[in-house]
Amino acid sequence: MKVFNICNAILSMAFGIVGLGCQPATAQQQLTKNDKKINEIIAGMTLEEKVEMLHAKTIMSSEGIPRLGIQEMRYTDGPFGIREEIGEGFRPLAWTTDSATYFPTGSALAATWSPLLAYQYGKAMGTEARRRGKDVILGPAMNIQRLPVGGRTYEYLSEDPHLNALLAVDYTKGTQDAGTAVCLKHYALNNQETNRGTVDVIIAERPMREIYLKAFEAAVKEGGAMSVMPAYNKVNGYYGSENDYLNNVILRGEWGFNGFTVSDWGGTHSTIGAALGGLDVEMPGTDYLGKGLIEAVKNGEIAEELVDSKVRNILRVRFAIDAMPMSEVNKANPSMPEQQQTAYDVAAKSVVLLKNNGSILPIDTNKTRKIAVIGLNAELTTANGGMGAGVKTPYEVTPLQGLKNRANSNMEIAYAPAYKNFKGMFASWGGYDPAMLAQTIDEPIHPEMLAEAIEIAKDADVVLFFAGTNKSIETEGSDRTDITLPVSQDAIVEALAAVNPNIVTVIVSGGPVDLREVNKYSPAIVQAWWNGLEGGNALADILYGKITPSGKLPFTLPLKLEDSPAYAMGNFPQAEDVQGDIFGTQYRLDIEGQADMKETKKGPESHYTEGSLVGYRWFDTKGVPVMYPFGHGLSYVPFQYSNLATNKQKYAENEVIEISFDLTNAGSREADEVAQLYVHRLNPSVEWPYKELKAFDRVTLKGGETKKITLKVPVKDLCYWDEATKQWTLDKGNILLLLGSSSSDIRLQTEMEI
Repeated sequence: MKVFNICNAILSMAFGIVGLGCQPATAQQQLTKNDKKINEIIAGMTLEEKVEMLHAKTIMSSEGIPRLGIQEMRYTDGPFGIREEIGEGFRPLAWTTDSATYFPTGSALAATWSPLLAYQYGKAMGTEARRRGKDVILGPAMNIQRLPVGGRTYEYLSEDPHLNALLAVDYTKGTQDAGTAVCLKHYALNNQETNRGTVDVIIAERPMREIYLKAFEAAVKEGGAMSVMPAYNKVNGYYGSENDYLNNVILRGEWGFNGFTVSDWGGTHSTIGAALGGLDVEMPGTDYLGKGLIEAVKNGEIAEELVDSKVRNILRVRFAIDAMPMSEVNKANPSMPEQQQTAYDVAAKSVVLLKNNGSILPIDTNKTRKIAVIGLNAELTTANGGMGAGVKTPYEVTPLQGLKNRANSNMEIAYAPAYKNFKGMFASWGGYDPAMLAQTIDEPIHPEMLAEAIEIAKDADVVLFFAGTNKSIETEGSDRTDITLPVSQDAIVEALAAVNPNIVTVIVSGGPVDLREVNKYSPAIVQAWWNGLEGGNALADILYGKITPSGKLPFTLPLKLEDSPAYAMGNFPQAEDVQGDIFGTQYRLDIEGQADMKETKKGPESHYTEGSLVGYRWFDTKGVPVMYPFGHGLSYVPFQYSNLATNKQKYAENEVIEISFDLTNAGSREADEVAQLYVHRLNPSVEWPYKELKAFDRVTLKGGETKKITLKVPVKDLCYWDEATKQWTLDKGNILLLLGSSSSDIRLQTEMEI
């Protein structure tokens, strides 16, 4: 015990030095290396100076210490592009040097199943943020995709905690290696936009730990995330900005977080509650962590040492991130070819081939004379739209442009929009052709537009029907009411199939859509995402066969919305709240000075009674059929799995399971496969989902090539959260390791004991 204490003392004084069996300092411990200097600075500050750092200076900055030359903290919206410069009220400032690369959105990044690409993505984002003089990117957005209708599904990576965790860790490392801090959001359980400012998530400890906190934990402990954004919603009675259990007990206490927390914009609700509940910076405004906090300290309600700790958290990050003088930034557009190439690489690896009957894809460019491109989504841009942060991108290659860019000279590409653009409440923002605006989301077919589409489709060699949603339908601030394809797209594809059966439906969306009708009439279906400024070129390269599709679904595509767990359990939607959206209205309920920090006004409750059965865990465990399963994605070549072996047959809790197998590209072209390993419990002592993803690897193989692949699963990753003992516990017994190409396409399996 004495040696252990000495070891800890050495770590606290000399980080990175290995001695007496000590390990090098973690990324979180590294943040404290300037604490001696920071403590001296804090000792010389007035209370007013300290509090000035704990709230907004501008709409996108919080104060430093001007008299000491310590620069303010500058924030920028992410998570898929550095937002243009804005003034109060999020008004664009119309600069000419503030464009940035529009990267594929979160669900597209997750569809790559590539931590390496997540690192490159984060590094590219961090690099552009530096060129713009930003210190903190408000991202990655990494909540679990619990609802198919979720307004921010397109931002939120996947439905699986293991996939989310690996991507979030490398996104975080990439961004911070480029010199910009991340701000993990939205912590935690921000899984719906409906009533997001008032909803109270009621959840048991086990699913919260195993499903919803996993990625945040990994990004803090392994990624070294420097800042965290508490969510708008409540969790078990307390707002994210004043949730002592989430912010102090778990984040700082258990995970060792040494950075600072910053509220979502308008997400602070009290002075005493926020101060004691773990919030460091209030954004925007000064309503609570301003004069009210100074008065609370002077009145003895808040100890000044607590204010000191918040300043210390901020200064740790300030000293870890080089301050960029304004004279050195915004000299040129930050989007450079290197970052644009990263956007292309992610887009190219994200496209998911859902169906390819008769090998209609790839399009034979030597034999194809005419391609009919049908559907407005072929030419709509997606960098901006809806309520969420957009990107002022230097260019955006639409699918139609990409197809033309990559076409042979002997091919004709004919285009017809076929349906109008539904903008909903965003139509009033202007800038749209009134003749092309749908008045309702289910607006009937326009006869003249359909006739034009049929005319060019009937003599085409192949019809590319671009369906899906837009960023006004899937948007921050609201959830969809259903996942039906809008503006009569189902009826349009049926009409097209009547004149030409060679239909490839391309879905342009951020989240799931109902494909039951499309599936009837489309020999091939492609999920193309909102795929960044190079998305059109990447898609064309796949459709024309220059590269082979390799994306895998990051979420389950249900047959119908009602099959998904929150709907099947009656947990969503909840009763409507009359307050309006918290961001849109910047509504605040002042509970300053409230003694127990618990909000007295009751908002709607969201009960997560499905527990751990989210996404494929639900469908597999309950035996509910799906349209396309989690992890699904076809290729232009077949892959063969063989020779599965493990290094042992029985493992202890401190050991690592290693499995090896041979993966063969049985085709003639280079292609990537994502091999996925799931665990099934044979004789458990507690309840488990039927299977859970525990490892995966994206592998590139030349035609005819075989590689031996090794996957590793630490046994500790198979533990569950025991609510009685409040600790991670191993459920010992026999398990099946299930290896395959998707959650339902299992090729090999083996049994072992833990």
